[in-house]
Amino acid sequence: MTFKDGDFLEIDYSMWDATDNSLVATTEEQKAKNGGIYNKDTRYGPTLVVLGANNVISGLDKALHSMSVNEQKKFTFKPEEAFGERNEEFVRVMPIAGFRKNDIDPYVGMQVNIDNMPVIVKSINSGRVVVDANHPYAGRDAIYEVKIVKALVSDREKVEALGKSYGAAPTKIEEKEGALVLSFNDSVSKDANYFMGKANLVASIFANLKTDKVKIEEEYERPKEKKNEEKA
Repeated sequence: MTFKDGDFLEIDYSMWDATDNSLVATTEEQKAKNGGIYNKDTRYGPTLVVLGANNVISGLDKALHSMSVNEQKKFTFKPEEAFGERNEEFVRVMPIAGFRKNDIDPYVGMQVNIDNMPVIVKSINSGRVVVDANHPYAGRDAIYEVKIVKALVSDREKVEALGKSYGAAPTKIEEKEGALVLSFNDSVSKDANYFMGKANLVASIFANLKTDKVKIEEEYERPKEKKNEEKA
């Protein structure tokens, strides 16, 4: 079986830095614990990949096209198919005063945006800060072990998966009068992350599905006041 650009897949994967065989990322909780990279705030489990949408490195995207559901393979990708070659032009020296002017106290390893580009602070010395905009694994071979868990076919499955990816999973999905109707009831926390995730979800639906119209139905309840049980 082969897949094509635009297909939705749920995959499990693990990535190692080929330089020292250290585990860098994984969708499997136990493997993360064994590899010393477990994060309690990470949601482990199969992750969504839309083929051809630059969701993963180019080598892995290409490899997934020729795999089958439940098939598991291991690959080693060169930098050009992984995170690219290092570019020394992406390394800059900046005055520390520029950071402190923006209430930023830099430290080695800190990730920050400079001119809308994510950079990592590499060193600090004599009032100068060296920042690097290269990907942390640029110039290195990457080892991937991947398994295709499921191929998503229906629009409902695809929307549900996109919603989970953006932290805005609809509580109900319907098709009405030519529109895709997404409902979010009061069980969904309507915080800033929700509004950003909802916007990204709608944009991704238009980018990856054939739906021409999306309607959002939201439900809110007045916060319940805490009752003061103490009598005056």
